[in-house]
Formats: sequence, C-alpha cells, structure tokens
Amino acid sequence: MALFFDSEWFDGRLTALGLTRDAVAAALGFTADEVAEVWKDQRELSAQHVRLLAALLAVPAKEIASRAGVSTPLPREDIETRLARVEAELAAIKALLTAKLK
Repeated sequence: MALFFDSEWFDGRLTALGLTRDAVAAALGFTADEVAEVWKDQRELSAQHVRLLAALLAVPAKEIASRAGVSTPLPREDIETRLARVEAELAAIKALLTAKLK
C-alpha cells in the first residue's frame, strides 16, 4: 500500500487510456480543484470513489486503494459480486470432488 497518493501511476494510467484528470472529475463528481487536491494527497477518497476510479481506469478496486494512500478504504464487495464469487468457488469444489470420485 502506498503511503501517499501515487500521482505518477494515476497520470500514467490516464495517459494509457487517453483520458485526462477532467474525466476523473466527471466520474467522481469533483471539480478540477478537488481532483488536484486528491493528486496532492490533500483530499481522501471514499470507498465509492475507489470503485468509480477502478471502473474508469479499468483496474481492480484493490489496485486503486493500494495506490491512493494509506487511509484509502477498499470498497466492500456488493452482494451480487460476492454471491457470484462464492458460487464460482462452489462450482470449482464440486468439479474437483466429481473428478476424484470417478
């Protein structure tokens, strides 16, 4: 986890996607000044902001949280995502058991 906001990584990711900080402002509902505060590690992000940035930058929320500074919360999985993950794990276990019983 980054101690401070990794502005170089975020700028690089934006560039790679052909986006600007204006896209971040629009996605987060921030002004350009508020985004600048985030980049200077003067404004904290909420779990919802992490989720929105992850979608915008096409990376897992965990990646955003790990690069956005020590106090950045990782969003909790929503119930559908969590259920889908559990169901996938159960299907994998069932496949393993079925293979062993043959």
